[in-house]
Amino acid sequence: MTQQLDLVPLTEQSPVGTCHVYVVRHGTTTLNVQNRYRGRRDVPLDAQGYQDAVDAARALSGVGLEAVYAGPLRRTLATAQIIADESRLPDLRVLYGLNNVDYGAWEGMTGPEAHAFDPAAFALYTGSPGQAVCPAGERLSDARSRMIEALQLIGGRHAGESVAAVTHAVMVRLAVSWLTGVEGPEWRIPVGRGSLTRFDICDGVIRLGRLPDGDDVD
Repeated sequence: MTQQLDLVPLTEQSPVGTCHVYVVRHGTTTLNVQNRYRGRRDVPLDAQGYQDAVDAARALSGVGLEAVYAGPLRRTLATAQIIADESRLPDLRVLYGLNNVDYGAWEGMTGPEAHAFDPAAFALYTGSPGQAVCPAGERLSDARSRMIEALQLIGGRHAGESVAAVTHAVMVRLAVSWLTGVEGPEWRIPVGRGSLTRFDICDGVIRLGRLPDGDDVD
């Protein structure tokens, strides 16, 4: 189902020069269906994933997008291209700060398999993202920093405009947890595939404008 956005209040409630960044989680892949950590594995969208992207594109068609950004993996690029085509934008821009967390040894594993592989690291991942490190992979605090920097970069380039940025569920969660100060298990908020989260950015300051829809917490 196409998401319905409340478009009217944006210019009324936001300071002049605010950039509205609609952060989109990419559509479904086979590893999503299997609830396996994708990380940097370059898996493509499946048939449902393309429909997720179409639904996101239609939801964004009325906001007047001026640009579309995406992480470098196929599933984010394909989602972003559909959004750009729907909004009749000639191209999209790759931004590596939007790339997924490097899950290291956990890539391809399910949650229970990751827990069995390193219970202590998994406990930090699920309950304390500021301290978590993926085995042989990335610190979540580093991933969070590059996501925030990516949002600030987009906001600085597109003052007063609306922009889409396609990334991954964990990157959305890390940005939201940073803005809300949530550090415990509640940081893993639902982020549905193809869902939209709005961040409002003005003079480098980021506000959370809209939480994502969905019940997917893999």
